[in-house]
Amino acid sequence: MGTRRKSRELVLQMLFQADMGRQTPEEVRRTFWREHHSIEKDVRGFAEDLFQTATDRTTEIDGLIERHAEHWRMDRMATVDRNVLRSAVAELMSFPTTPRAVVINEALEIARKFSSPESVNFINGVLDSVGRELEKA
Repeated sequence: MGTRRKSRELVLQMLFQADMGRQTPEEVRRTFWREHHSIEKDVRGFAEDLFQTATDRTTEIDGLIERHAEHWRMDRMATVDRNVLRSAVAELMSFPTTPRAVVINEALEIARKFSSPESVNFINGVLDSVGRELEKA
């Protein structure tokens, strides 16, 4: 598994922890990295950057997702799906050198691993639509 994929999976876990445990980003970082202390520096670095973006811009990210997820509110989405979307949208917004297709493909691979088969199509459609909007902006 590549460095960035590992980072993205860690970010999903961190966002899931924050979401389900109703924890602040600081609480998540403290407990998460205590349990994952052996993670390589470059993997942790990208994960930290992506988690920071996702948590700093949650309102903006959630708004984008809801606009593009027709008839779905964030609180009605599966927790894993919601956080895969948050992580990928954060990356689309803050890491423009990573091609949109790569971000979407990585999110789909993570969804295949951690979510249901039905979720993959949903996540793909939302991210493709969000990505097109962000490219126009």
